[in-house]
Amino acid sequence: MTGAMFLVPLMDVLAKYLTATLPPLEIALGRFVFQALFAFLTAAIGPGLAVLKTSRPWPHLLRGVFLAGALVLLFTALKVMPVADAIAIFFVEPMILTALSAIVLKEHVGARRWIAIFVGLAGSMLIIRPGFDAFGPVALLPLGTAFLFALYLLFTKRLSGEGSMLSIQFTTGAGGALVLGALAVLAVIFDVESAILVPAPLPAVGLIAVIGAISFFAHGLIVRAFALAPASVLAPFNYLEIITATLFGFLVFGDFPDALTWAGIAIIVGCGLYITHRERISLRENTRASGNRTGATADDEFIA
Repeated sequence: MTGAMFLVPLMDVLAKYLTATLPPLEIALGRFVFQALFAFLTAAIGPGLAVLKTSRPWPHLLRGVFLAGALVLLFTALKVMPVADAIAIFFVEPMILTALSAIVLKEHVGARRWIAIFVGLAGSMLIIRPGFDAFGPVALLPLGTAFLFALYLLFTKRLSGEGSMLSIQFTTGAGGALVLGALAVLAVIFDVESAILVPAPLPAVGLIAVIGAISFFAHGLIVRAFALAPASVLAPFNYLEIITATLFGFLVFGDFPDALTWAGIAIIVGCGLYITHRERISLRENTRASGNRTGATADDEFIA
C-alpha cells in the first residue's frame, strides 16, 4: 500500500506537466488506453486471454466511465492548481463514499460519522476558498473528482469478487477509453477547443505510457494489499498520498501548501481516520452479533 501511495502522485505530477502542451482529456484517454493495453499484454503473455472475461462486463465498463470522468476533472484541475492542494481536496472522497453507502447501499451510518463527514467537507473549504480566489471555479473540480471516484468505489464494492484483477484492469481501461474517445469526437463536432485532441510528440506519448503503467502497477499493488490485510488496516495508508504529492509537487514545480491549506488537510485527514475508526468498531460489533447468533464467540470470528 505504501508503494502504491508513492506511485500514484507520480502519475498526477506527470499529468500536470503534460497539461502544458496537451488537453487533459487527451492525457486521460491515453492513460486508459495504455492501462487496457498493459492488462491485455500481461494476460496474453501469462495466464491467457480467457482471464480477461467477466460474467457482467457492463457494470465493470461503467466503473471505468466513473473513473474516466474523475481523472478528466482531476487533470483539468492540475493544469492550474498545485498537486498537493488538488489531492488534499480529493481526500474528502472517503466521506462522500460513506454518505453514498448510507444512501445507496442502505448501510447504517451513525450520527458521529455523519458529523465527521460534514466537518471533513468544511475542512475542504479551507483549501477551496483561497483556491477559488486564485484559480476560479476550477478549484471545485477535485470535489467532482472525489464524487465520481466514490461512485467508482461503490460499484467496485458491489462487484467485489467478480472477475480477476486483470479483467478488472482491462474492462476499466476499456470503459474509460470508450467514453473519453466519444467525448473527444463530440469536442470536434461542437468545436470545444480546450478538449480537441492535438498531435502528441513522441516524448509526450512515452510519458502518457508511463502514466498508464503507473496506474496499472499501482492498482495491482492495492489489490494485493487488500488481499493480505483488512480494509480498516489499510485505509490510513491512503493519506500517505498527500505527503508524497506534496513532496513531488515541491520538487518538480516548487509548490508548497500554505498554513491554511495544511489546516484543511489536517481536518480532512482527521475526519477520514475517525470514519475509518468508527467503521472498524461497527464491523467488530456486527461480527460479534453474527457470532452470537451462530453460537460462535467473538474471538472465534476474529481469528477466522
